[in-house]
Amino acid sequence: MPQIAQLAEFASSQIFWTLIFFGITFFLIGRGMVPKVMETVELRDKQIADDLAAAQGARDAADEQEDAWRVRENENRAAAQSLIADAKIKAATKTETKLAKSQERLDAQLAEAEARIEAARIDAMTEVESVAAEATQDILARLAGAKVDKRTARSAVKKALANG
Repeated sequence: MPQIAQLAEFASSQIFWTLIFFGITFFLIGRGMVPKVMETVELRDKQIADDLAAAQGARDAADEQEDAWRVRENENRAAAQSLIADAKIKAATKTETKLAKSQERLDAQLAEAEARIEAARIDAMTEVESVAAEATQDILARLAGAKVDKRTARSAVKKALANG
């Protein structure tokens, strides 16, 4: 069979060209393209690592700024509370002062009113004594037919009012 006889010759030629093709392919791809791809992958990995480090740095800076903001906010809140407390104290002091002045004015008005009432009571008592003395004179004159002077009638009315 002639086909089998050509097989060795044909196979060696096929093996030779296959080795040449794979050799060229190995050198072009394996030695030329693969290092470039690996370099790109390494560059990409480095870029990702740098980006992650930058993001972590930004996060740390943001956390520091947030902490500083919280400290300032707490200080401002404490200052505001202090201002509110001072305002309350000032308002309470002003209120106490106004109340004291109002109380003094009311006490003065009360004392004045009590003095007027006392004067009116004294005037009323004097008037009552005067009316009672006259009534006593009239009663004695009608019942007993005796006349009593005003001075005696007044002293008797004063004694009766003092005892009664």
